[in-house]
Amino acid sequence: MSRIGKKKIIIPQGVTVSVNDQNVEVKGLKGILSIKVRPEIKVIVDGDNVTSSIIKETKESNALWGTTNAIIMNAIKGVSEGFEKKLELVGVGYRAKMDGNNLSLSLGFSQPVVFEPIEGIKFEVPDQQNIIVTGIDKQRVGLLASKIRKMRKPEPYKGKGIKYLNEVVRRKAGKSGKA
Repeated sequence: MSRIGKKKIIIPQGVTVSVNDQNVEVKGLKGILSIKVRPEIKVIVDGDNVTSSIIKETKESNALWGTTNAIIMNAIKGVSEGFEKKLELVGVGYRAKMDGNNLSLSLGFSQPVVFEPIEGIKFEVPDQQNIIVTGIDKQRVGLLASKIRKMRKPEPYKGKGIKYLNEVVRRKAGKSGKA
């Protein structure tokens, strides 16, 4: 039995959840998210609560039960509050700037790296060393933030690169000189 799957999801004010066959649609102030649910899981909306249950109990359906509930919870939070990931550029010459809707990064390559936002995702650049990725879909926000981070992962000797805000980069000692 899944602990997360058994939980009732409370729908906040301003958010509506509707279920059509295997599709769950969540509408809120920030937008609309549609979630496909596997046939082994049944989602029920009663009043201001959403519950899910297993139609046929198998090992796979037990695993999917909690995952489905977590995805629905994230969708409800996304359309009401939204999600954001903050990235920090550390290093000499590493800069970020906006070109219209696109994010342009100077990371020491011969050409600037340009990222186009996915549908429903926005970039903000408060200053040259910080990037904020915002949107209503937690998975897409995290995916795009990780793609940006992958362009220059923080290296362990000087800590240069792109890192999440408050991420602790494990540092290594440099090579010791001969005496």
